[in-house]
Amino acid sequence: MALAGPSSALLSSSSSACLRRLNPLLLSAAGRRPAWGQRRAARRFCAAVAAEKDVFTSPEVAKSFDFTNEERIYKWWESQGFFKPNFEHGGDPFVIPMPPPNVTGSLHMGHAMFVTLEDIMVRYFRMKGRPTLWIPGTDHAGIATQLVVEKMLAAEGVKRTDLTREEFTKKVWEWKEKYGGTITNQIRRLGASCDWSRERFTLDEQLSRAVVEAFVRLHDKGLIYQGSYLVNWSPNLQTAVSDLEVEYSEEPGNLYFIKYRVAGGTRDDFMTIATTRPETLFGDVAIAVNPQDKRYSQYVGKLAIVPLTFGRHVPIIADRYVDPEFGTGVLKISPGHDHNDYHIARKLGLPILNVMNKDGTLNDVAGLYSGMDRFEAREKLWSDLVETNLAVKKEPYTLRVPRSQRGGEVIEPLISKQWFVTMEPLAEKALRAVESGQLTILPDRFEKIYNHWLTNIKDWCISRQLWWGHRIPVWYIVGKKCEEDYIVARTEEEALAKAQEKYGKSVEIYQDPDVLDTWFSSALWPFSTLGWPDLSKEDYKHFYPSTVLETGHDILFFWVARMVMMGIEFTGSVPFSYVYLHGLIRDSEGRKMSKTLGNVIDPLDTIKDYGTDALRFTLSLGTAGQDLNLSTERLTSNKAFTNKLWNAGKFLLQNLPDRSDVSAWDDLIANKFNTEASLQELPLPECWVVTGLHELIDKVSTSYDKFFFGDAAREIYDFFWGDFADWYIETSKTRLYHSGDKLAAARAQSVLLYVFENILKLLHPFMPFVTEELWQAFPYRKQALMVAPWPTTDLPKDFRSIKRFQNLQSLIRGIRNVRAEYSVEPAKRISASIVATADVLEYVSKEKQVLALLSKLDGQNVNFTESAPGDANQSVHIVADEGLEAYLPLADMVDVSEEVKRLSKRLSKMQSEYDALVARLNSQSFVEKAPEEIVRGVREKASEAEEKISLTKNRLAFLQSTVST
Repeated sequence: MALAGPSSALLSSSSSACLRRLNPLLLSAAGRRPAWGQRRAARRFCAAVAAEKDVFTSPEVAKSFDFTNEERIYKWWESQGFFKPNFEHGGDPFVIPMPPPNVTGSLHMGHAMFVTLEDIMVRYFRMKGRPTLWIPGTDHAGIATQLVVEKMLAAEGVKRTDLTREEFTKKVWEWKEKYGGTITNQIRRLGASCDWSRERFTLDEQLSRAVVEAFVRLHDKGLIYQGSYLVNWSPNLQTAVSDLEVEYSEEPGNLYFIKYRVAGGTRDDFMTIATTRPETLFGDVAIAVNPQDKRYSQYVGKLAIVPLTFGRHVPIIADRYVDPEFGTGVLKISPGHDHNDYHIARKLGLPILNVMNKDGTLNDVAGLYSGMDRFEAREKLWSDLVETNLAVKKEPYTLRVPRSQRGGEVIEPLISKQWFVTMEPLAEKALRAVESGQLTILPDRFEKIYNHWLTNIKDWCISRQLWWGHRIPVWYIVGKKCEEDYIVARTEEEALAKAQEKYGKSVEIYQDPDVLDTWFSSALWPFSTLGWPDLSKEDYKHFYPSTVLETGHDILFFWVARMVMMGIEFTGSVPFSYVYLHGLIRDSEGRKMSKTLGNVIDPLDTIKDYGTDALRFTLSLGTAGQDLNLSTERLTSNKAFTNKLWNAGKFLLQNLPDRSDVSAWDDLIANKFNTEASLQELPLPECWVVTGLHELIDKVSTSYDKFFFGDAAREIYDFFWGDFADWYIETSKTRLYHSGDKLAAARAQSVLLYVFENILKLLHPFMPFVTEELWQAFPYRKQALMVAPWPTTDLPKDFRSIKRFQNLQSLIRGIRNVRAEYSVEPAKRISASIVATADVLEYVSKEKQVLALLSKLDGQNVNFTESAPGDANQSVHIVADEGLEAYLPLADMVDVSEEVKRLSKRLSKMQSEYDALVARLNSQSFVEKAPEEIVRGVREKASEAEEKISLTKNRLAFLQSTVST
């Protein structure tokens, strides 16, 4: 739910004339402060100095926070070296490896989410004094980048195959140098305080060396092998793709029912199978039924004739995997083109037939259909089945179609010779890491997904048939079979030396043309970025293992689990202590954002319209692991929060001593209220707000430590808007403008500054730009907010003040509600009798000015007494709390006779409307024929109307009784 707070006119930008009316002390000699005009001139001078720096703008000279200042502030932070780890205070480093976005990418809300959450963590622990490192970088994104460059070349009339591999990769590097920095520049725009001096790219020389080293070590341990296996094949891209790069979509298609005759049987002996891909029947190696399915039990053990194959026979087998309820209960086993069939064939020792070329055309196994495109062959095959009376029927069917995330074409399961990593021994260690508590996954419900995937893990296909990426460090011997003779080495020179040692000086070698899956290099990211395999590197010694890995829950096993496995394997340590998983960002209706739906919200457009801080604060309000619905209403609400902060800063600056008054500022800054004695000396409102702040610091710090960022954000928001802005700032005006007490005014100034500065500190990780701008607007800042120390926890609290001020608030709210109910003119001051016990009267009466200002009472006619006043029967009675009541004379608020007339008319109208609703509900035809939601709505309206009539009658009776009295 979007947070929203009431608007406060008293915090809006005010004219100097208005302030003079509110604050006579500004012009009085008693105030011992410069006249307002002089103060404004001094502030203009200070603002000019700030403008000269061309970094910060004060609320004194700007009506609202200017979002265009954000980039200047960011550059200033970076120029000061604040993003680099600082060991000045010692402590354990806090380290986050940034999930490297694709170098082809441009900013989307998923990026905005991870940048926001990681920057919140980094800024918090930096302020806590820990040496903090956030490692940025980008991924070379093999398939995506190659596609981008191929499209660029195609626009020039050039195909990739027209170039040599070296020429093509040179083109890609040129593209990367020109466009590859787009995503990182956009990440900067979000305020990411990562150490850009340590920025990494997965194809950097050092990271590439780490990739080769990892491959060689795994191969030396027997964990990497080459073999033919069923993979996701992209016919257009001509490469295997990972499961993550396959997206499934529901699309209209057909279910084809085909006769498979039983060999040696009569014309009536056939089995009907239902398939969505009839062109794969040329790869059938068996027909399977469930062993409990009596319909087909007589055929088990016999042979079936595969249609249109010139009589090729396949066995009819029984297997529990077959669902007798799906289709006809008969399953064709095509292990070369279906992942489930492949595993059945491996289990039963069935042969594997591949009927498809890598470009999506059928091969020689398909006989007369050889060379035809797979979809063209499907139509021709069905036509021929109809002609030969082997087609039973074709009916519409919704298909779950696998498509390439990059190219969009239909993915084909295909047997292909690839390189694989044996995962089971690696997975066992990764499982134990969570079981033993070395690794904590947040939220913990994702442990089940992590454990399930690692327990049922398959070997990892790590080779890709691309030109852009890490070339597989394998060399083959010219004239020898690849499967039998190959050399794994770190460099070509090393490979050649090994080959010459084995085959003689005249041997010739060539490198495997494939590249490694992008996820292979990404799996090494937490330690390759720090210098591994060179264990003497200072960064590796200081910052590994890292602290937190933050990313989306959708890549928990594709990336996170692989990093855990590789980290343990190569470094002996779990690469991070915590995994924090965020959810997906959806639109306001909970739908996934997509260009098709037209509901994509661009972060850069959002920043332009609402500011980075509002976007970050909105994104932070989600719950770990849960999807977040993003709406313009939420963004608008949090933009208003930014403005509220700005106006609070404006109010403080207008009511604090001049910059030139050094001693006054020394006194203000020295007041920290961090002792019991300093707290007890404060009047009730000041004691209450400082106690609330101290409570807030404890709660927010705990929420940060537990990674409950949404809780922390809401706690700060509620305190700032609800307690500080709406209550204490308004209360402080009695000290600043009306008391004539210099000590009270100075004390209020100290409390205002103390509370506001600490709010800025607590809020800075969420909203870094506006908080830094406001922080810099106050004089005598010794350091930037982003490196200022975090507020101290366990500060003194006076819980008695909370209860007492709550009583005062209840009394004020009660009076405000009565004024609203009786439509009392806003400017009208009314009298009141406050009735309470002696102990309550003692503290309430001391805050007479606060009560009068915030309730709009006539301060000269507010009486405090222990018994009800004589005119109680002609007053509105308010019970604020046990032992605290108020009586407001009706005559002060309204013309009773006129109010009786007005309410009588209103009651008559309400009764007519209610009678009409009741008449509809009494109509049998309406109740029976109208939609249920319409009838329910009428009932609800009738119930509300009845309640309002009752309240109005009671008020009318009370007014009439006062008239007669």
